[in-house]
Amino acid sequence: MDIDRDAVAALRDERIDWRFKGLPASAFGATVGEVARRRLDLFADGFVGPLVVLDAAALEHNLATMAAWCDKHGVLLAPHGKTTMAPQLFARQLDHGSWGITAANTSQMRVYRAFGVGTILLANQLVDPAGLRWVADELARHPDFEFTCWVDSVAGVERMTEALGTLTRPVDVLVELGAAGGRTGARDLPTAIEVAKAARQSPALRLVGVGGYEGALAHDATDDSRATIDAYLDNLRVLAIGVHDLFEVPDPIVTAGGSAYFDQVATALTRPWPFPVRPVLRSGAYITHDDGFYRGISPLARTPGEQPFKPALKAWAQVTSRPEPGLALLTMGKRDASFDEGLPEPQLLRTRDGVRPLKGEVTALNDQHTFLALPAGEAVEVGDWVGFGLSHPCTVFDKWQLLPVVDGTTVVDLVRTYF
Repeated sequence: MDIDRDAVAALRDERIDWRFKGLPASAFGATVGEVARRRLDLFADGFVGPLVVLDAAALEHNLATMAAWCDKHGVLLAPHGKTTMAPQLFARQLDHGSWGITAANTSQMRVYRAFGVGTILLANQLVDPAGLRWVADELARHPDFEFTCWVDSVAGVERMTEALGTLTRPVDVLVELGAAGGRTGARDLPTAIEVAKAARQSPALRLVGVGGYEGALAHDATDDSRATIDAYLDNLRVLAIGVHDLFEVPDPIVTAGGSAYFDQVATALTRPWPFPVRPVLRSGAYITHDDGFYRGISPLARTPGEQPFKPALKAWAQVTSRPEPGLALLTMGKRDASFDEGLPEPQLLRTRDGVRPLKGEVTALNDQHTFLALPAGEAVEVGDWVGFGLSHPCTVFDKWQLLPVVDGTTVVDLVRTYF
């Protein structure tokens, strides 16, 4: 089973109360499902700011677009679940053909398994004995559970082997290739080959492929950055071919791919191989896209003829102060919106008279305040609402336990997160 549908459906039975910020007091005591069926309006039915919402149509567009793209290019998708940590969205990704869900740590995997996710790719080397014992127990109890993680050092292989001891099912591992200036991963091919040999010799591990992450090596789409990515992916192919005789499965996994260069990853992973492989992308941010970093770098936005993703996240905050000309302060801050890959982008102004585009720039975020610089003549009053586009969805979801899904301003669903 790819996910426990009953467990996901049961999320609609949770009762709403003061724990969930932004929601109307009239919803307290009702279940998530009951509130979704009421079709409440964001601005007429008591929601309080700040508020981050998901656009229903954009979500569906992004899910369908990525699924079709992966199918067209012959790659599997294991989206990184840390973007949303939302089982309802995991279910929709799996419904659209995702092969599995990627995780970053044991706590995330426990959430996945609580909702029955059947295939998990852990994009890290797991050396914590407690985490390894938990994985081993899950594998022993659930024969249909598929789990794979990284190894990037001989020392890591030794620690894993020691902690796991004798197993009924070995733990599947991929040798992670890194690069100078990157994150984890063996820094060169000779080291990665030694790791592969150590994994093959371990009685607790089963070597099933190679993997890595290219996104930390570049941060734009210039020719130099794209060349850096291609060089890394070439080395990943060289590694996979070089350790082919060590793989313990006939169709090893070869995986890479964040949300910025997945076009190059797909090209590299689907070039002809001398043996069968399972090419796997791990892009996660596509599900909501954004109005910042990914808007500027996404392959589907910069490739002619491709259908681009749509931003599905929007923040709404109210003007609480106009203390001086050209400045508005709003009820939104670092506790509510992402700021690590660009500040929120003001897009819409909602007044008593309607909604119109807004010109301005966010110059700073405090914990609970947004500083909005306004050009001369931009009429913004205390009490008006501003709609913001957000950059980098991965640091938005963790700030919200329950996000309204909207059609226009009508709430059609609510999505629960677990961070």
